[in-house]
Amino acid sequence: MPWKASSVVDERTRFVLEYERRLYTMTDLCEIYNIARETGYYWLRRYQQGGLEALQNRNRGPECHPNQTPERVEEAVLELRRGHMRWGPRKLKRVLEREAPQTPWPAASTIGAMLAREGLVVPRKKRRRVPPYTQPFALADAPNQVWCADFKGWFPTQGGDRIDPLTITDAHSRYLLRCQHVGKTNGEQVQAIFEGAFRECGLPQAIRTDNGPPFASRAVAGLSRLAVWWMKLGIVPERIAAGHPEQNGRHERMHRTLKQETATPAAANLRAQQRAFNRFRREYNDERPHEALGMQTPSAVYRPSPRPYPLRVREPEYGSAMQVRRVDRSGVFSWKGEVVFVSETLIGEPIGLLLEDERFYKVYFVTSPIARFDSHRRTILPLPAVSCQVGAGKGEVSPSPAPHPLDATEPKVSGMCPV
Repeated sequence: MPWKASSVVDERTRFVLEYERRLYTMTDLCEIYNIARETGYYWLRRYQQGGLEALQNRNRGPECHPNQTPERVEEAVLELRRGHMRWGPRKLKRVLEREAPQTPWPAASTIGAMLAREGLVVPRKKRRRVPPYTQPFALADAPNQVWCADFKGWFPTQGGDRIDPLTITDAHSRYLLRCQHVGKTNGEQVQAIFEGAFRECGLPQAIRTDNGPPFASRAVAGLSRLAVWWMKLGIVPERIAAGHPEQNGRHERMHRTLKQETATPAAANLRAQQRAFNRFRREYNDERPHEALGMQTPSAVYRPSPRPYPLRVREPEYGSAMQVRRVDRSGVFSWKGEVVFVSETLIGEPIGLLLEDERFYKVYFVTSPIARFDSHRRTILPLPAVSCQVGAGKGEVSPSPAPHPLDATEPKVSGMCPV
């Protein structure tokens, strides 16, 4: 016959029930159960106050931990998260501290645990990381050194309208300068948007884009009419290598957030979508902290450029060491009674020819070399590969330094890449 298992709670129950039958005194009953009289009276009081349920084991942990987050603080965190489902714990903490600096807000790890407990965590798909690709790009360690521009891939509205947003950011501060739908992705409309940005914020040193139109073309040095306009303003066009969007990774990361916040779900029509872009731009610049900026907002870091947009775009000027030729309406220039085709994107513009030897000239537009000219064959040749050196920024490469072509015989290296 198996032994009967008896738990501590069962022993307590038998003890108080036998005492209720008055078969034993408290002293005798405590001797039988091998407990002290104080323990016997304690369980008898528990039974008299709450019945048999009171004989169960109680939780010995504290009902309220001294370090527990106050309910009002936790509710404020959850409310902010529900309004910004793409903001992580560090961003939430920074915004809360900014709005209520006197409140002792919990650590970012504690906020993350709150979000997970309440089911407010958005799972993120794991991505395969691509190693950085080095090109002779300018360093972006101050505002307006480099602007980044691109078209966010088009998407439809609920009414079937096509949305092609053009975005412009400052690479250093991540400040979103423009986020605007473009009716046609041609040079004229894009130039108008850039002109508005230049008038408001001044001129950058360089603008980084991909190799698609209207930023680039198949003309000499990949120049487009838009790039020619930039160069006349003293802006260097930088182009990433084809198939390597990670070279413009800061801008592409902003595009991912833009799509999450404004394109899902799609807006009703064009006007509603542009209003969503405007709201996103205000929030992205003025409210949303950025971890790469030490949890500051882009608007707290960005400053307008000291180079204002000129009232009149001046023609390029070349030094006495160069021979100057003007490209006519057919994209050619004259050389000793013959015509040499260079590019239709340079129609109406002067170019400079700097002698290298008795046969070859280096062709300049503004201050950048764009091609080589074979004076014997009367043909334009591409430039050789650009020499690079590792810059001070992590994963960035800058052009090898050289004097300005107007100040010395050695010309500077073009910032356009790849050619």
